[in-house]
Amino acid sequence: MTRESRKLPRPAERVSVLSALRNAKMARSAHAYVRGNTLKFYEWLASLKRSQLPQGPSIWICGDCHIGNLGPIANAAGEVEIQIRDLDQTVVGNPAHDLIRLGLSLAAGARGSDLSGVTTAKMLEHLIASYARALDGRPTSRSSKKKGPEAIRDLLQLAESRSWKQLAKERIRDTKPTIPLGKRFWPISRQERREIANMFEGEEMRRLAALLRSRDDDASIELLDAAYWMKGCSSLGRLRFAILLGIEDKPGKTTDYCLMDVKEAVKATAPCGRKAKMPRDNGQRVIEGARQLSPYIGERMRAARFLNRSVFIRELRPQDMKPDIERLSPEEAVKLAAYLAAVVGSAHGRQMDAATREAWRKECGRNRSKTLDAPSWLWCSVVDLLIKHEGSYLEHCRKHALDEPSWEHPKITK
Repeated sequence: MTRESRKLPRPAERVSVLSALRNAKMARSAHAYVRGNTLKFYEWLASLKRSQLPQGPSIWICGDCHIGNLGPIANAAGEVEIQIRDLDQTVVGNPAHDLIRLGLSLAAGARGSDLSGVTTAKMLEHLIASYARALDGRPTSRSSKKKGPEAIRDLLQLAESRSWKQLAKERIRDTKPTIPLGKRFWPISRQERREIANMFEGEEMRRLAALLRSRDDDASIELLDAAYWMKGCSSLGRLRFAILLGIEDKPGKTTDYCLMDVKEAVKATAPCGRKAKMPRDNGQRVIEGARQLSPYIGERMRAARFLNRSVFIRELRPQDMKPDIERLSPEEAVKLAAYLAAVVGSAHGRQMDAATREAWRKECGRNRSKTLDAPSWLWCSVVDLLIKHEGSYLEHCRKHALDEPSWEHPKITK
């Protein structure tokens, strides 16, 4: 361990440091608080009577369907689509929960862009209409992408043009076969390193690393480096590691690299439906939800055990990007709501037969008012949640925003 790495949090110090960082992240804006507080969302849902929300068919849902969890995803062949990109909370549950969560995220984003309440109302109208149309499960066409919001078009264009070097520069800030310790990456314990080495010696991990079309099926892998990864917000505090592998098509000759993301899978906060059948292992639950909702990423994931905890593993592709959508105009905000709702509608709808889709469309559209084309259950839910989250956010800031974290990121010199 170098002198510089000793300044970084040791494994035993992670919990307190990550807790402070998570609180600071959530205090940055009301929208950040909404995105990072899934627990508050489901506490509110638990307070409702069952009859207040439409009861959809029991299907796999995202469980945490906010703006930041939908973005470009590449499949093994390199094709790119906008799909649900984070499935930590996925369960077999009520699809209405995804709609309300997405509507809340969009409404919070609209407030952050100083958009009027009229724009928020239009966003929810277009959200439910676009979702209902997309329930037939057909993927977004290339022409639909071209007509989508500018932020989505730009994101797709950027994702499709990205390379491994760009991924390395963004994720590890270096194209050399090491992970530089610093703000994002921290030292791991000897026990963790041994466990990682054992995990990636297996045939399952070799096949996962060789999945891409440019790699030989019989290629071997070499563990080059590993580090704890300080990433995310609501998941801060769980085990998460960045694993750098070398791909050897010929013995002793590294021809490619891949960056693996190993993330702890814990019990979902999202409630599952009655009599829902899901894998008992949380890593397997995440994998199955991903395969149903986001096949591009689902085919690239595996579940495993790490120090007696459930984890899931995926290779990070250059095209896998988290959306960073800045301030929106009213027109772009409405287009974004419609586009993302269509992505969710397609993911939900392909799990249903024709009769179930039609029944769910009718259930979604009940209780419409004469002055708003969005159903009252969606509008009232989003408004109620915005009010509750605003108060909770201010209270969170009072407790945490003025507190300086006990650890500051050191400057690492090479």
